[in-house]
Amino acid sequence: MPRKFFQRIMPNHDVIKNSRSLKVFGKLLHDANLWHLNRRSASGAFAIGLFCAFIPVPFQMVLAAAAAIPFRVNLPLSIALVWVSNPITMPPMFYFCYVVGTWVIGAPSQPFHFELSWQWLGESITTIGPAFLLGCLILGTLSSVIGYFVIRLLWRQSVVSAWRARSLRIKR
Repeated sequence: MPRKFFQRIMPNHDVIKNSRSLKVFGKLLHDANLWHLNRRSASGAFAIGLFCAFIPVPFQMVLAAAAAIPFRVNLPLSIALVWVSNPITMPPMFYFCYVVGTWVIGAPSQPFHFELSWQWLGESITTIGPAFLLGCLILGTLSSVIGYFVIRLLWRQSVVSAWRARSLRIKR
């Protein structure tokens, strides 16, 4: 089930290979291991994609691709998982990162009002930045570890249930 499900939702390989933003990787995208879908590559792609989703930069997909290539995990899946942090989910995710960071540091949370300006960004990086970045690191690591082991477990359960169903068919 997981293999067929992931193959159905993954984008076409040629579309990703010809993407303008991923041209920087050149011939590295032609490695066949980046496109295989097995338990190791899927769980690694989940770990990379979920970790990169918590990195507060605008080019998360490129970071996920850059991490998937040396680890030789499924590239389309790691890129697609970055979209866990989309414009709708990003504010609650990053606020929760900030809350976790303040809890770990032991600092009181500071009220802030968002403004779309360089001045606000410069001022807030010194006040809320350390707690926010620490929270992003903690939650990114935690979600990638959980995602890795959950996918490995689900994949194994799927294979075991397929074996059992096959043995029941053979016995009949």
